[in-house]
Amino acid sequence: MKRVLSLIALVALIVIATILVRTLTFGSSQNQKIDKSVVNVDKARVTRLMSESIAFETVSTGNAETQSYEAFEQFVAWVSASYPEVHTNIELLKIADHTLLFKWQGKNSELQPILLTGHYDVVPVVPGTEDDWNYPPYSGKVADGYVWGRGAMDDKSAVVVMLEAATLLVNDGFDPERTIYFSFGHDEEIGGPQGAKGVTDYLRSQGVQLEWSLDEGSFIGKDIFPRIAQPVASVNVAEKGSVTFDLIARAKGGHSSMPEQEVAIDILANAVTNLRNRPVAGALEGVSLEMIDGIARSGPFVLRLLAANKWLFGGVLEKQLSSSPTGNALIRTTTAPTLLRSGVKTNVIAPTATATVNFRLHPRDTPDDIENHIISAINDDRVTVKLHGEGMSSLASSVSSRTSDGYKSITKVVQQVFGDEIVIVPGITIAGTDTKHYSKVADNSYRFQYMMVTPEDIGGFHGTNERVSIENLVNGTAAYYLLLKDVASR
Repeated sequence: MKRVLSLIALVALIVIATILVRTLTFGSSQNQKIDKSVVNVDKARVTRLMSESIAFETVSTGNAETQSYEAFEQFVAWVSASYPEVHTNIELLKIADHTLLFKWQGKNSELQPILLTGHYDVVPVVPGTEDDWNYPPYSGKVADGYVWGRGAMDDKSAVVVMLEAATLLVNDGFDPERTIYFSFGHDEEIGGPQGAKGVTDYLRSQGVQLEWSLDEGSFIGKDIFPRIAQPVASVNVAEKGSVTFDLIARAKGGHSSMPEQEVAIDILANAVTNLRNRPVAGALEGVSLEMIDGIARSGPFVLRLLAANKWLFGGVLEKQLSSSPTGNALIRTTTAPTLLRSGVKTNVIAPTATATVNFRLHPRDTPDDIENHIISAINDDRVTVKLHGEGMSSLASSVSSRTSDGYKSITKVVQQVFGDEIVIVPGITIAGTDTKHYSKVADNSYRFQYMMVTPEDIGGFHGTNERVSIENLVNGTAAYYLLLKDVASR
């Protein structure tokens, strides 16, 4: 017995030693030392133009009967009037009337072009919430170091700072070696069916194959990740897909005074509960693994211990990630019931009840995989599973290179503008962007915006009190200026 206990103690010491050694050597990954760069950005000008841009109510309603394009036409005219240097020196190609495609011709035709993109359409302000805003949502109010209003972060700020950066370069006499395209979409909030798709179709028709594209999709997060003191820049190299299914439960209907033991709504409620209680399998692998490891290296000891010893604590780490909405979305296809429909009258038991469930597809999953998962999780022949809306699903993107010149340039500029203390990791965009179109004509596609956000800023996305800091406008302009100068000079 004594020998057995000694052996157990020895094994325990070896395990503990292994855990400690792996944790201590799982140190913070140091960025290459890069000096910060100074770009002379006119703060007052970029602030004023950002404010003016918000005043145009370029709302994508998603309904052809209610959609008006008057504000879109006004915005396009405003771009022309506000950025005459861009219009004079860079060729404008209009796609689908309201999307702006610019082409800055490079001198070296052997270099593949690049594409920078943003969108200027916005989501509606939820009726009845207007008084909840600190300032009217289309006022573009400048106050407390911010410009306030719908579209401030999503995504007119990207359009404004790119145009500002291009203006600075034109005024500097910059003449690019590489051709640069800028695409500013007018219908991203409804999937880009005309704008981004039109640009993609046009580029394909011209035989253009981009070296890479850069779109929205992530930021530099400050105080976003618990217990991570340093800001984290997630340069996203992939994007989730989307598929939606209807679950249709059927049972005997009739008068509400004589209900059956189980009605359609009961069956549907049980099906949705079973589906929610059995999430799609997740895994800490690929880009998700790289992202978590990169963040963990700069985290507290416990987080480094878990990440460095996934052979032992991988299940614990995945459980911790699954407990938060953001972490859960990084490692699996998410399940979100969004619509419930049944009945026509209070005293009528409906024979059918329908739930619409949206899934954001992780790159490892396909719509067929999800349909099979639903059927298995529900395990009820009384519930029919049907694809919601033909042609509305989109596969997750391919994963772009983390070693390409484009990725290196994008990340280098982060350090040039925001400093070496930023933690830079690859990531996955968990929502949808216009890159699902642009990526069809690009070797690599990246999703990142040169702005720093806090939890308070994130609450404004598609919500109330959307805002962008003036500091972000200045830094964003400087970043795109440096990026263009770097990648278009060679």
